[in-house]
Amino acid sequence: MKPLEVVYADDALVVLNKPSGLLAVPGKTSNECLSLQVQQQFADALIVHRLDMATSGLMVMARGIAMQRALNQSFSERRVHKRYVAIVQGPCGTPSDADTDDGWQLIDLPIIVDWPNRPLRKIDLQSGKPSQTRWRSAHYDPQRNTSRLELEPVTGRSHQLRVHLQAIGHPILGDALYAPAEVAAASERLLLHATALAFAHPQTHAWVSFHAPDAFGAWP
Repeated sequence: MKPLEVVYADDALVVLNKPSGLLAVPGKTSNECLSLQVQQQFADALIVHRLDMATSGLMVMARGIAMQRALNQSFSERRVHKRYVAIVQGPCGTPSDADTDDGWQLIDLPIIVDWPNRPLRKIDLQSGKPSQTRWRSAHYDPQRNTSRLELEPVTGRSHQLRVHLQAIGHPILGDALYAPAEVAAASERLLLHATALAFAHPQTHAWVSFHAPDAFGAWP
C-alpha cells in the first residue's frame, strides 16, 4: 500500500489524496482501504463521502460524529464544491457549443443501477434519478485524439462522471467498466482525478479549499 498522503488535518477533519486502485472503504473481498489506513493515524476519522476505487484525488474525512454530521449535511445540501479532471477520447466541442461564456456545458441525463449488470449504472430517461454534470474542455491533443476535461458534478450519483461521459461519446481512458476495449486499454489506470475540494469548515465555518494536481504522467 502506498504511504498515506495527508493534504490537511486539524481537530475537525482530515483531507487525503487517494491513489488510484485503492478502495475508499472496506470492500466485499478486501479490507485494504483508505479509511482504515487513515484511522491508524487518526483514530476518530469517519467517512463522509467516497471515490471509486479506480479514481484518484481528494477525499475529506470527519473527526468525530459531530463533525461527520456537519460535513454530511454540507454534501447532502450540495454546499461542497468538487472539481475533477479527466482524459477522454475524442475532441469535445468548441467554445461556440458552450452553455456559458466561460466554456462550461451541462450533461443532464438521469442514471439508474443496471441491475442485471451490477455494479454498472446506465442512463434511463424514464426511471433514472436526476443527474447533472458540468464540464468544459481544457485541451485537445490531435495526435492522440484525446481531450483533457474539467468536470463539476452537480449531483453525486455512483459512477456519474464515467456514465455521463460515456453517454455523450467521450469515455474516459482506462475505464474498464464503461469504455470500449481500445479506450480502456489506452491507460493502465482510469484517468479521472478529484483535483479540487472546497466547503465551509464544520467547526469555524470559514470557507476552505484544497487542490491536488493529477498524476497522469505523459498525458497532456
